[in-house]
Amino acid sequence: MANKKIEELRERKARLYLGGGEERIAKQHAAGKRTARERLAQLYDQDTFQETHLFMQHRCTNFGLAGKELPGEGVVTGYGLIDGRPVYAASQDFTVAGGAVGEATALKIADLQDDAMKTGDPIIFINDSGGARIQEGVDSLAGYGNIFYRNIKASGVVPQISIISGPCAGGAAYSPALTDFIIQVRHEGQMYITGPSVIKQVTGEVVTAEELGGVESHSHYSGVVHFVAESGGQGIAIARRLLSFLPSNNTDDPPFVDVLHDDAVGGDEAVNDIVPENPRAAYDMHDVIRRVVDRADFLEVQEHYAPNLIVGFGRMEGSTIGVVANNPSHKAGVLDIDSSCKGARFIRFCNAFNIPLVTFVDVPGFMPGVQQEYGGIIRHGAKMLFAYGAATVPKITIVVRKAYGGAYLAMCGRSMGADRVAAWPSAEIAVMGAEGAVNVLYRKEIAEAADPVAMRREKIDEYMREFSNPYVAAARGMVDDVIEPADTRAYIAMSLEVLKSKRELRPAKKHGLIPL
Repeated sequence: MANKKIEELRERKARLYLGGGEERIAKQHAAGKRTARERLAQLYDQDTFQETHLFMQHRCTNFGLAGKELPGEGVVTGYGLIDGRPVYAASQDFTVAGGAVGEATALKIADLQDDAMKTGDPIIFINDSGGARIQEGVDSLAGYGNIFYRNIKASGVVPQISIISGPCAGGAAYSPALTDFIIQVRHEGQMYITGPSVIKQVTGEVVTAEELGGVESHSHYSGVVHFVAESGGQGIAIARRLLSFLPSNNTDDPPFVDVLHDDAVGGDEAVNDIVPENPRAAYDMHDVIRRVVDRADFLEVQEHYAPNLIVGFGRMEGSTIGVVANNPSHKAGVLDIDSSCKGARFIRFCNAFNIPLVTFVDVPGFMPGVQQEYGGIIRHGAKMLFAYGAATVPKITIVVRKAYGGAYLAMCGRSMGADRVAAWPSAEIAVMGAEGAVNVLYRKEIAEAADPVAMRREKIDEYMREFSNPYVAAARGMVDDVIEPADTRAYIAMSLEVLKSKRELRPAKKHGLIPL
């Protein structure tokens, strides 16, 4: 009798493991996509995944679903090890009713989220779904609500990563939006609230699903997506690499890579030559970052969105750091609406998960313009100020070149709570650039001069000598030291070592009110 029951168990599992069946699996493969279980096999360390709620079944009796089995309820949930660390995952199964989310589907995912919060481990969502299961009506909507609610409860507690490997329409797009990072697979994944057919009916606009919600729209324009994958396998690889930088929860320290701790942090003369002598000339701040972090290993976040600000993860002597940097090769490194929102979100993530912040400053100011003002640059720019001011993790600022006006403060100046501030000899810390300052300070003298052009040039040179250098700020204590660029890595490494024991108490409150 026991053997018969075991045989029955094996048969049941074998049937359920096939999801929607071999024919639908073949269609998934023909579309260039892997199945839910194949994706999990790629994600986890070999033979470590344990599935949960395989036998869950819906109770819907509407529209032909009565008594109909939907294997796994269209999602595979469970946990396993990634690089030896426990991680939870929910992988939607498009071969089962198009991966549509019903009441039981949501119960599986919500249960997984609760478990992850109990044990303090990251969650990865692999999305490949047509959205809510229409046959289940409001039950499916309530199910989505339960998932969203737990996304919010888990926010800042455990890292949450979404991989968009298929359609993600309507309410299905909001769970990824509530997670910390979104990885979208080119040509496989699309995200939108209303699809092309609805848009055509309502507005008359004609657009394809890829144009509307594909990689280009979200990585370059909306800023919804943080990483672009060229294949499903690469999406999994990005998720694994991202996790290697992150702690399992908000009470842990980020992972420490022991083999990197003994790498040299001494002078690198090549850094001395990166910034051009001409203050108007552009250069790529990536060159500075890669020379400073361990083994030039830098994982950039939102690479294609608002590229005038660089954010991402690196390591310093084996420990994770979050990097925020202006990039003069795009819009001269100016702060605008998009880059301010991008930077603020990243800063807040790092603070939530105990990741020190290293900021490289070369900012000429906030972006001027009517559209920027109408778009709320005041409100959005204030997000950067708020995020840095609220962050209690170690904060190190390196002023590379320009640091003008309010943007200097928004890039974590000393008065915004930076723990260490160093400047390169090329640094220009001032209210504004020399030309603008001279126009304000000496307008009358220049207008009345016998040679206004020569007078203006003389005043600009004088202003640059007196103020466009780091020594005035250093004299006021706003800069701790003026260092050779070659010594930057060593300076940051020692500062981080000392700041490991940093403790900063803030007034008790429910939460701050960031200018959203």
